[in-house]
Amino acid sequence: MKNALLIIDPQYEFCNPEGALYVAGAEQDMKNLHDFIIKNSDKLAHICVTIDSHPVNDISHPSFWEDKDGNFPAPFTQINLSEVKSGKWTARFEPKTAIDYLEKLEAQGEFPHFIWTEHCLAGSRGGSIDDNLLPALKNWSRKEGKDYQTVPKGMYPFSEHFGIFMAQIPSDSVPETQINQELLDSLNQYDNLYLAGEAKSHCVGTSLKQIMDYAPELAKKVIVLEDCMSDIPTMEHLGAPIYEEARQKGIRFVNASEEMM
Repeated sequence: MKNALLIIDPQYEFCNPEGALYVAGAEQDMKNLHDFIIKNSDKLAHICVTIDSHPVNDISHPSFWEDKDGNFPAPFTQINLSEVKSGKWTARFEPKTAIDYLEKLEAQGEFPHFIWTEHCLAGSRGGSIDDNLLPALKNWSRKEGKDYQTVPKGMYPFSEHFGIFMAQIPSDSVPETQINQELLDSLNQYDNLYLAGEAKSHCVGTSLKQIMDYAPELAKKVIVLEDCMSDIPTMEHLGAPIYEEARQKGIRFVNASEEMM
């Protein structure tokens, strides 16, 4: 069997307790994933790692918005379209584009617009691959004579980009926000696609949903590593419908300690 492994955003900000958006449980997730890769090194034909990366003035960061007194919103503030139209919050950059984004996001009905702590800033330590995982990736690359692939996302400042295959609200004029059919096709050449990373409720869940929506043949090959991902605390409900849909479609869920196919 030709097995591939897709690791979503295994980065310092999410996986290290000192990270800006540490996901409780992520440190152990990365240790489990490290052991999975070491144990199954010769059974993995390909490893793809996604890298979340943002500008400072991202639509999901505090400095993108201000109130009537010029104050930035606190992290974990939810900003609604009605609040922007009423003047409670104003976009400091291209306000018409920001309003259009909120209109489409709320019509989509999947994720509300949250303001996060600044995270995974381009080129920063926070954007680096977790120290518990990187040794296993390097070991696999040396042993198998292949380099793990990295795929960036998130640098377009006017949309969240949870899933690796497409921004939450793609822009017609920005190719990197549109569906990444090339990546979907490249992963579909393998017999099985193991899925892991952070956070289960957001970026992993959305990536899985995009596979189910845009690559149903690939979805049949997905195997979710349950003990190699964790939810953002109190936000488990956002990803739950995605995993329920996956189970209904027959997508497999296993632990990292189980034997690889």
